[in-house]
Amino acid sequence: MIDSKAISEALKGIASHTAAASDELCAADGALGDGDLGITVSKGFAEAATAELPDDVGMALLEVAKAFQRVSSSSYGTLLATGFMAAAKREKGKPGIELEEIPGLVAAARDAMMARGKGNLGDKTVLDSLDAVASALEGTSPQVMVETTIKAAEHTVERYRDLPNKLGRARMFGEKSVGLPDPGQLAFLRIVEGLRSEAHQG
Repeated sequence: MIDSKAISEALKGIASHTAAASDELCAADGALGDGDLGITVSKGFAEAATAELPDDVGMALLEVAKAFQRVSSSSYGTLLATGFMAAAKREKGKPGIELEEIPGLVAAARDAMMARGKGNLGDKTVLDSLDAVASALEGTSPQVMVETTIKAAEHTVERYRDLPNKLGRARMFGEKSVGLPDPGQLAFLRIVEGLRSEAHQG
């Protein structure tokens, strides 16, 4: 079971990893957008990592969403906040998240983010990453959940690399986006890679 303390520790690992990846993400975003994605992601998780999280895991996830709303008001930050809020709604009033609930939480975040961003699967966005992770985690044993998540996110980046972006600022670059990783999918990969440090400590 994942309690608030475990969420807090995971956030610290993600904050450290995304801070190290900030320049890479800004460069990837700069090729197809406004070049601030690394800042958006690293600032959001840095803020979340220092937040006081209540024992109620639903309220803890809501605090994470609020952290993104405070410091990362870009579209990607707003989408991440939306995903955390969707998970918070499902977990409100609970002392911990059962591991078998995680695929459903990822799917709920995906659906909420689709509704908020008006995106579709296949548009070459972070939504494709969430969908791949939700599917990959179904029936997965707890021991390999982190690595399964990372592999699914990694596979998504490569699967969509040679396709054009169909949503957001990147869609305006059309064929130029072919051959480039989607910045949002790449950011999601760096986020879930940050879970490794906590998993290895456990």
